Amino acid sequence: MTPESVPRDGRDRQPLPLSERLLSGLARWWPYAPALIPVALTLAIVASLVGASALQNFGWGFFSFNVTKYGILIFVVGSFLTSLPALALAMLIGLGIAVASTTFLPGWLSSWLDPFVDLLAGIPSIIYGLWGFLIVAPFFGHDIFPWLAPLLSGIPGFHTAVNSPSKEGTGLALAIVILTLMILPITTLLMRDALRSVPRDLWESGLALGATRLEVASRVAIPYSKRGIWGAAFLGFGRAFGETVAVFMVISQVQRLPTNVYGGTSTMASLIISEINDNLSGTGLHYLAEIALVLLAITLAVNIAGRWMIRRTFTDVAGI
Repeated sequence: MTPESVPRDGRDRQPLPLSERLLSGLARWWPYAPALIPVALTLAIVASLVGASALQNFGWGFFSFNVTKYGILIFVVGSFLTSLPALALAMLIGLGIAVASTTFLPGWLSSWLDPFVDLLAGIPSIIYGLWGFLIVAPFFGHDIFPWLAPLLSGIPGFHTAVNSPSKEGTGLALAIVILTLMILPITTLLMRDALRSVPRDLWESGLALGATRLEVASRVAIPYSKRGIWGAAFLGFGRAFGETVAVFMVISQVQRLPTNVYGGTSTMASLIISEINDNLSGTGLHYLAEIALVLLAITLAVNIAGRWMIRRTFTDVAGI
């Protein structure tokens, strides 16, 4: 090749064929594809639900308590009535377990007990539901409720003037208990990790000033880990709010608001699983799909908020 024939700049080069350019771009970007799979799955689920709902307009009745006009507020309120009390109980118990594990227990005992919390997180929800229906419900109906109802009858929500406790034991109270046990592992694990992220210097400084371990935990470690604890609350709520099978088995599944903690009700998730076989097409399917969209939107928002708070906690610890 003579010097005169050597290309002097990019303008003298022949452009690559379109197929080669596409292959080159694919080779450059394909390593990033696996990271996009969760995003693609989320978008596919949303698109499928939108397609199944056909965005049918149920009017303002959709945002009412009138079930005959496809109102969903009974099921939205039922979801909150089960998940919020369960979250409060799980956070109190989980915080106690996390503080004991990180503050008081010897290292060898803590490392031996911690895996049991991890094992609870892996139990399928159907096991919790079956155990609640077969074992806990009869115990509640025959022993706990008859003793508890007269004792707490003066407290709103525990009165028995209407819908006295059933002998079956199923209903809102049992659903709250089962949900508490189901979300206890995830809230405990996250709060435990948040407390363990507290710098050792803070612990030792508090103890050196004469504070007890409990005082250091309550006045230093817990305030320092508050974002992680709040993140655990958000993620626990998201798990409880969307739980389906276990709640369906123990909540008595009636389409009305409970008059007390012993009464039955429905959640959005339990309604979908109870009605799906009878509504595989038409308006019924559109209705259930739109309920699923509302449920998905709430749980996604709660989970995103929780993960953001957890991320902020560990970012602050790392000093980033």
